[in-house]
Amino acid sequence: MDCVEQKDTEAKAPSVVDRYYTRWYRADMKGKACEDHCILQHSNRLCVVTLAETHPILQNGRTIKSINYQISTGCSRLNNKVSGKSKRGGQFLTDFAPLCRITCSDETEYTIYSCIRGRLLEVNENILETPNLLMEKPSTEGYIAVILPKFEESKSITENLLTREEFESVVSKRSDVQSQTS
Repeated sequence: MDCVEQKDTEAKAPSVVDRYYTRWYRADMKGKACEDHCILQHSNRLCVVTLAETHPILQNGRTIKSINYQISTGCSRLNNKVSGKSKRGGQFLTDFAPLCRITCSDETEYTIYSCIRGRLLEVNENILETPNLLMEKPSTEGYIAVILPKFEESKSITENLLTREEFESVVSKRSDVQSQTS
């Protein structure tokens, strides 16, 4: 195989995320325009919460000042401890449970929500040390958290989420409205 053929093959190979995860979206989280979240759902039920590529944090060359998993005085997502095969001890989250707060260098603050019901398995502590991961690799090393839905709810958790096509339609309509008002 010559170099050109090899490059073509590499360019067409889907990423691990595209191969093994289904992307779901939550647009305009809690009514806040463009605050879009992405949920990557694996066939084993695990869900990875990430920022959608349209989220304001990833736009306009913003930089991240801080990421805080301390949700309230009595609740820190960093204190989440799971153990055993059935992942006992993980904090139970509802659809709108805050996972973390991200403050950008321009002092705008964004709350990232779980978007689905389930048990919090882990938060990504790597983004605390290297916040740029969130911006450079939001779907992989820059993820926010991993959640395991209850087995009996694993089919229904996506009812309130959008498919990629539905999300693209929402984003397209959003940009049409913005271009009309400009």
